Amino acid sequence: MLAGAPGTVANYIEDVFSTYLYTGTGATQTITNGIDLSTKGGLVWTKSRNQTGSNRFNDTVRGATNALRSNSTDASTVIANGLTAFNTNGYNLGDDSGNSGYNFSALYDYVSWTFREQPKFFDVVTYTGTGSPRTVSHNLGSAPGCIIVKRYDSTGSWAVWHRSGTQTNGKFAAFLNDPGAYADQAENLWGSETVAPDMNASTFGVGTSGSTNSNGFTYVAYLFAHNAGGFGLTGSDNVITCGSYTGNGSTSGPTVTLGYEPQWLMIKTSTTTGSWQMIDNMRGMVVSGDDQRLIANSSSAELTNDYLSPTATGFQLVSTSSEVNGNGQTYIYIAIRRGPMKTPTSGTSVFYPQAVSQADTVDSTNVPFPPDLVNTFSRNGTDRTLGYNQFQFADRLRSLGVPNNTLIGSGCPSLRSSSSFQEATSSYIQLKADGQNITRSNGWNSATYGNWIYYFMRRAPGFFDVVCYTGTSANTTISHNLGVAPELIICKSRSSNPGANWVVWNQTLNSSTGYLYLNDTLEASNFAGVWNGAPTSTYFTLGTNYQNNNSGITFVAYLFATVAGVSKVGSYTGTGTTLQVNCGFTGGSRFVLIKRTDSTGDWYVWDSARGIVASNDPYLLLNSTAAEVTNTDYVDTYSAGFEISSTAPAAINANGGTYIFLAIA
Repeated sequence: MLAGAPGTVANYIEDVFSTYLYTGTGATQTITNGIDLSTKGGLVWTKSRNQTGSNRFNDTVRGATNALRSNSTDASTVIANGLTAFNTNGYNLGDDSGNSGYNFSALYDYVSWTFREQPKFFDVVTYTGTGSPRTVSHNLGSAPGCIIVKRYDSTGSWAVWHRSGTQTNGKFAAFLNDPGAYADQAENLWGSETVAPDMNASTFGVGTSGSTNSNGFTYVAYLFAHNAGGFGLTGSDNVITCGSYTGNGSTSGPTVTLGYEPQWLMIKTSTTTGSWQMIDNMRGMVVSGDDQRLIANSSSAELTNDYLSPTATGFQLVSTSSEVNGNGQTYIYIAIRRGPMKTPTSGTSVFYPQAVSQADTVDSTNVPFPPDLVNTFSRNGTDRTLGYNQFQFADRLRSLGVPNNTLIGSGCPSLRSSSSFQEATSSYIQLKADGQNITRSNGWNSATYGNWIYYFMRRAPGFFDVVCYTGTSANTTISHNLGVAPELIICKSRSSNPGANWVVWNQTLNSSTGYLYLNDTLEASNFAGVWNGAPTSTYFTLGTNYQNNNSGITFVAYLFATVAGVSKVGSYTGTGTTLQVNCGFTGGSRFVLIKRTDSTGDWYVWDSARGIVASNDPYLLLNSTAAEVTNTDYVDTYSAGFEISSTAPAAINANGGTYIFLAIA
């Protein structure tokens, strides 16, 4: 039966896996990551990021306070004030008074990866060894792609079986606590001499090795599925892949196709010595920038290297390091799909506007999601010549910074929507990724900088997606994960400067020639080669124009579409009188962007944080450095969308004029 059929419940990656960033407190705290561990079961893997500390494993089968360390052969130990309990939406931490690696103090930043038990994704099994080859039952519901086994009643190595490793006998393995190669071991670890039949949808095989099956010893096994489907509305979507690739030693390394964009990767060379590298998109798995990595077999703090770039369908290696891309070396990996997979049902789950005064510290912990895009603008600073007086675009795919580092500014690449200039990292606005969300440090307390507006957005099916690509100057298609055909596409070159405008396509324009410029007031125009046909639910097309497809130049694209009750990409014809625009909402619009297409006109922006009310409504212009205008009443509240007043200028409501808009509930 399909997962979306009546009487069944669809599974989504955001319900079974989480990367959660937090800062220690030295006092009890609750980590709320939305994962039901107490009912469903699973594993929490914790690692300090900026300080030396072990990789800690706590699972629901052995009990919350029982900890193992993947960088050690030690037995399980009871840590009473570490991870103390599993909940239906996360877990609890104790005060960590002994600095056991969970919550020691505000000087420690942590990451936790939570794997919930779920068929065709992940399972936890414990068993007692027999000393003779045997099979162990599991509930993975599919043949495992990777198995990690640890003896926990005493010392013992972390044995790893991977489907892409050599399987000619039961002795081949690697060890999670050791950087050694995947190799033929002295003892039989995995059951029969032909291992594959033992690794099936209900059992896995173990042999006679002390690492997996000594008589009377107790073991825990962590099982990871491989391309088993089971997720999404149809139950056919893959969310985890255990694969391999061969390195080429080049910065143009191999491209690995997964069929989805990953959010978490663990990679190890299987042919020689090399550590178990772990990279995720919350700490930093970025395109054309440094990735933040931790090592499963080491207690070292987080390291920074540009190892790989995620794509809409997988990842590409961009480093010559032997850790991930040695020439001729084989690498094994586990990849987990980026979420969310669910189409949003409310605007508040994917969009949050925040208006702050010049003296405030921006604190986005009120944002109900980890943002993927941040826009910010100084609304009324007295010096409008400075770069922060332009809308700055920063996104997670290009980098949202690291703990105690700036985000938009030094440490985070940003683009300005009123300028054709390339990506910059100068320190106009200080933001840092100090946990799940984003904060700006207080340092702009003067009239020069003024008050601020922040827009936080989350990538979600049907609503919004971000894609990075490199131009070819030839007709091409660019894959995306919006899940529907985009209705609004905004492209900007990252590495060409000057002269590369923000190129915009909207569904009302010709799919091969129509375009607007986000950084300009020009009316919609047609030019051959800007696009190459209508976008689809899996790709959009580019022509040969240098503005959005110059050979060797890097670009970013923002894609928007309509989700019932959440967002609306639409158009209207002006009347010169009061006009209500129905977006299908029930509580009105919290964000409105309008541009005239049949004549010149600015890109007007309103939001509920600054005020969309039945009186004066302040607006900003995406294409301008001008300060906020507060003394006009152009857009008013309307429960189904927004209302344009009769006093609005021709740029918003000329009789017979044509306009496009993006509204978010």
